[in-house]
Amino acid sequence: MNAWVRLLRGHASATRALSAQLVAEHGLTINDYEALLHLARADEGRMRRVDLAERLILTPSGVTRLLDGLEQAGWVERASCSSDRRVTYAVLTDAGRAKLQEASDSHLTGVRTFFEERFSSEEIDQLAGLLGRLPGAADSVGEDCAG
Repeated sequence: MNAWVRLLRGHASATRALSAQLVAEHGLTINDYEALLHLARADEGRMRRVDLAERLILTPSGVTRLLDGLEQAGWVERASCSSDRRVTYAVLTDAGRAKLQEASDSHLTGVRTFFEERFSSEEIDQLAGLLGRLPGAADSVGEDCAG
């Protein structure tokens, strides 16, 4: 149980610190950044909103609130599906792509500061292997988290 509590606390602490850094430097929360990153990696810069919610581990209403803010900022647009009116997409705009690019170095620096610098490269590899055993941990993980 000790490892579980440390994992949760460590994740929460690092996420808060990284989010605070992104907000201060770029006006983006960590969830904003992750949403823009997923959209940038998606085909044509678009994803169904429900798929984005799943990737971000958010409820449908949570992703709606998140995307509403990104839409107001002009970083994301809403698009309808021509074959199924029930389906809506989140589409990354050019401004959203530029915002993601602007914040990428800060994000990567934060990940290094709040996580990677605390471990040796061997420990990082070992930790990745161990955490990869958790359900869903390996879903859509890229080699370069900075985009």
